[in-house]
Amino acid sequence: MDHCYRHPDRETGIRCTRCERPVCPECMISASVGFQCPDCVREGSGTGHAPDASRPRTLAGGTVAADPRLVTKVLLAINVVLFVAVSLREGLAADLALLGAWPPETYIPFEGVASGEYYRLLTSMFAHQEVWHIGFNMLGLWWLGGPLEAALGRVRYLALYLISGLAGSALTYLIADPWEGSLGASGAIFGLLGATAVLMRRMNYDMKPVLVLLALNLFFTFTWPDIAWQAHLGGLVAGTLIAIALVHAPRERRALVQYGACGLVLLVTVGLVVARTAMLT
Repeated sequence: MDHCYRHPDRETGIRCTRCERPVCPECMISASVGFQCPDCVREGSGTGHAPDASRPRTLAGGTVAADPRLVTKVLLAINVVLFVAVSLREGLAADLALLGAWPPETYIPFEGVASGEYYRLLTSMFAHQEVWHIGFNMLGLWWLGGPLEAALGRVRYLALYLISGLAGSALTYLIADPWEGSLGASGAIFGLLGATAVLMRRMNYDMKPVLVLLALNLFFTFTWPDIAWQAHLGGLVAGTLIAIALVHAPRERRALVQYGACGLVLLVTVGLVVARTAMLT
């Protein structure tokens, strides 16, 4: 496996179509055929600075950012801040948790998503109570999120993360007992895991490491007690589908396919929430 000429610590199987230097996802820029490195793009502009049409792009067509982990850092900070707040303020976890309806009579939803508290679908994605829970999730966010953000671009990466998490919340709301609360970013993290598998396949990387990691996570998902497997499964499916659209969209219709896929997955997610609310009210 070659190493990126700008980042020697990063392995890559992609080479610039002009100079044939190896480039990593952060450095590769989509061209009419294959990918080019930032130096060739600048040279091709004739000015030393790429014009808007030749501005460096990520694998998925996003703008190459100076800090390729900025969104990942912000998401991690939000999770940590909320964890500290939950630890210090009694009752905050219950206010942020994903709760379908309470008390457990489906015809009297005094509180919960079924009573109109739809914000719980989102807030539960960022809240944790146990140290081990936030520890595992934040490790997963850092390890998986950074490379994905560099390869997809900030906007597409953020859409992937949020929609995956919401899909996990929606499936939990649909299937789990409505009075059982749940917290955690696991749905979004599983979305990143599915997207990582898609990205590695797209770049012809060795799939064994990510498949082993996925198998282990699924094993613990269905064998470990008190885990909301619905969130894991929903996030995984949503993240995989969105990632397929992001990295395989044809260049000439890239934005339409990418944002159309995100919108479609989000629409299905909303449909699940509406259907479950109708059951409980």
